[in-house]
Amino acid sequence: MPEKAPHLAEGALVGIRHCTLEDGAEFTARVRESKDLHHPWLFPPTGTDAYAAYAQRLIGDPTKAGFLVCERENGAIAGFININNIVEGGFLSGALGYGAFAHAAGRGLMSEGLALVVAHAFGPMGLHRLEINVQPGNAASIALARRCGFRREGFSPDFLHIDGAWRDHERWAITAEMTRDGAAADSSR
Repeated sequence: MPEKAPHLAEGALVGIRHCTLEDGAEFTARVRESKDLHHPWLFPPTGTDAYAAYAQRLIGDPTKAGFLVCERENGAIAGFININNIVEGGFLSGALGYGAFAHAAGRGLMSEGLALVVAHAFGPMGLHRLEINVQPGNAASIALARRCGFRREGFSPDFLHIDGAWRDHERWAITAEMTRDGAAADSSR
């Protein structure tokens, strides 16, 4: 079994690390186990070739960063969090996408993992703002964004093409200042 990449940060339950090509077998097995949980919101890669292409984009593209949320107890991959569309300069922003795997859902692992990714993005990565775009019916994803201090900023009709149709999305965001001054506590806005 290949050695796993080291954690970039750790909490009480999980650590986060970058995804690697070597994670393909476990990642795709978890995706297949989680099909009912992900549908109709997410369609992560289910085969090793598709995973290799997915991971290579996250590894090789400086406008993307891919993280795995791993259980500290046993190293199992609990979910994934990607920062896409990273823009530097005056914007210092990125767009988050994430998904839990079925065995980890409802256990607080993704809440801790997302908090670690946000801290990493605002710390070592030097970003200022992160956005999450969520379909209005995806209550679990909205609850995760809210728990992690993101505020609702707007509504985008026909925002992303998912599962054969253009889907509306709510826009949630957090800034580095919100995590420093406690403004994230009022995320109902």
